[in-house]
Amino acid sequence: MTNTNRLGLPLVAPAQSQKHVTVNEGLVRLDALVHLSLNTVGTDTPPGAPIEGETHSVGAGATGLWAGEDGRIAIFVNGGWAFVTPTVGWQAWSVEAGARVAFDGANWVAGAGSFSPNGAGFVHRTIEVDHVVGSGTTSVVSGLLPAGSIVYGITARVLSGIGGAASLEIGVSGSSNRYGSGIGTGAGSYARGITGSPLAYYAATDVLLSAEGGSFDGTGVFRIAVHVAELTLPRG
Repeated sequence: MTNTNRLGLPLVAPAQSQKHVTVNEGLVRLDALVHLSLNTVGTDTPPGAPIEGETHSVGAGATGLWAGEDGRIAIFVNGGWAFVTPTVGWQAWSVEAGARVAFDGANWVAGAGSFSPNGAGFVHRTIEVDHVVGSGTTSVVSGLLPAGSIVYGITARVLSGIGGAASLEIGVSGSSNRYGSGIGTGAGSYARGITGSPLAYYAATDVLLSAEGGSFDGTGVFRIAVHVAELTLPRG
């Protein structure tokens, strides 16, 4: 055996000369794979100016120096690309998504906590947007609650002062204060709205901001984070 089984680290051969070359190559791979951080996930084209140590999850139909390496992890070491094959259960940090991802045997899935043998997952994730508050008694954040999700709650913070209202509510159509009421409009005000019983949303659903004690005057930015669970399908 010339390489380790799981990470493909090179092994020193008996009576090998320049053993440091082999050892150093193994250390470089360990440095990239332990506490794995993926610069991109599912990209099919190598970056034009990679830096030493950066890693990528290679997507389908990869081209150039990644051709034929679909699904593998590409590590830029010693001026070239080395490739490692992930296995089910590997975890990493996606730099692009700003989220933990797990490998289900075919794809890297953000927020996955468990997988069935065929990739059905129980996924937790947080969706965050910065919403510019419009004018009127309500301001709509379109489709923020994703279809087929179970929502645990919404947290939010005022980034810049919201004018025209004394306070505001966060909710949905038919329940304007489901995720909070009496929320301040000054910069730094925040909300933490926890659903008493997690609610399922079967279609993409708007989040509504409703003015209390006036009407929004079109100024202010509200950062909103939705905390959800989703069930992903098994592969065919």
